[in-house]
Amino acid sequence: GWAEAVVAATEANHAAINPLLAAALALPGILPAAALAQSMPDQGIFSVNYLDYRDWQPGADRMSVKSPSFYVLAPFADKWTFEGSVVYDAMSGASPLYFNTLSGASGTGITEYRTAGDAKFTRYFDHYSVGVGGAYSHERDYISRAGSLDVRWWTAVHNTTFAFGLAGNADYIHPAARELDNGRRHTLDFLAGVTQNLSPVDIVQSNITYSTGHGYYADPYKLIDARPGERRVWAWLTRYNHRFAQPDATLQLGYRYLNDSFGGDSHAFDVAWVQSLPGNVALTPSFRYYTQGAADFFFGPPFPQGFQSGQSYTADTRLSAFGAMTAGIKLSKLLADGWSIDVSFDFYRQRPGWRAFGAGSDGIEPFSARWFAAGVSKAF
Repeated sequence: GWAEAVVAATEANHAAINPLLAAALALPGILPAAALAQSMPDQGIFSVNYLDYRDWQPGADRMSVKSPSFYVLAPFADKWTFEGSVVYDAMSGASPLYFNTLSGASGTGITEYRTAGDAKFTRYFDHYSVGVGGAYSHERDYISRAGSLDVRWWTAVHNTTFAFGLAGNADYIHPAARELDNGRRHTLDFLAGVTQNLSPVDIVQSNITYSTGHGYYADPYKLIDARPGERRVWAWLTRYNHRFAQPDATLQLGYRYLNDSFGGDSHAFDVAWVQSLPGNVALTPSFRYYTQGAADFFFGPPFPQGFQSGQSYTADTRLSAFGAMTAGIKLSKLLADGWSIDVSFDFYRQRPGWRAFGAGSDGIEPFSARWFAAGVSKAF
C-alpha cells in the first residue's frame, strides 16, 4: 500500500516537473516516456517543485516525505536537447513491519534521506531521434545506478510515432542493522510503444514493457522476510486523450495492467478532466482506481503463519491483495513571459475489501495517504 501511494505521489510530482516523463513513471526502470515528442522542442523549460507526502493507518501515523526537486530541458546546437532533474527526499516516521505493526512503534522511528538525479541527451534527425540517459540515487543503505537508450521514429506526416527503449539498473543494498552476503540486484528493462493521432482532437498511446532482474529482493528490515532471487514483470500501459472544443476541455483516460512473477497481477484505471478557465487557468480533477492480488508467498495473520525455513515468505502488506482509490485536484495558471505555476492535492485510500477480480487479504487494516505538490516553471 505505501509503495502504491508513493508511486502515485511520485507520478504527480514528476508530471509537474515534466509532462513528457509522466507516461513512463508508472513503469519499471528509467525507460523513456514513450513517443510523445515528434520533433525537437523549440524552447527550454526550467521547473522548481515541492512535494509533501504523509500516510497513516487507524490510530497511528506512518511515513512522511518532503521532497524538493528541479528539472531542466534545454535545446542546443540546433539538433540536440539536454534533460536533467535532481530530487531530494527527506523521509521520517514508521514503515510497515508486518500486517498492522509498524517498525517505529518503539518510538525510535525511521529517518532516511535520498538524493537522486538523472540526465539525458537526445539527438534529433529528420524522422527519428536517439536518446542516451543515466540516473543515480543514493540513500544511507541503498545505492542505485541506471542507464538508458531510446529510439523514436515518426512518420512523414507526424501522426504516428514509434518508441523503443532499453534500460539497465544496478542496485546495492547495505542495511546498517545487518550484513548481507550479497545485497546486489541487477535489472534490464525493455519498452516498445506507439503514439497515434486518431484525429485532430484524439490521440492514443500504448506501451509494453518487460523487466527482468536477479539479485536481492527481500526487505532486510523485516522479520524473516525471504523473496525469490529473480523477478520478471510485464506491463501494458494505454492512454487516450480527447479534446472537446466546447467546453474547451480535455478528457484523459488511462489503463495499466501489470503481471509480476512474484504473483499478484495488478490493474490501474485513471480518468482526468482538464478544464480551461478564464485568465489562462486550468482546473484538473482526477480519479484513479488500483487493484492487485497478493504475492504467491504472502501469508496473512497471525504472524508467522505459513513460514517455512528455506522457502519464500513475506508478511509485508504491500504484497497483499487490496484495492485503492486516489482522488485529486490540480490548479494551473500560465503567467506572462513564459512563467507558469501549479498546485495539486491528492488523497489515497486503500482497503482489502476494495480489491476487484478476487478477494482481498484478511486481517489488514485500511491505509490512507495524502500529498500536496506545488511547482513553478519558466519557458525560455
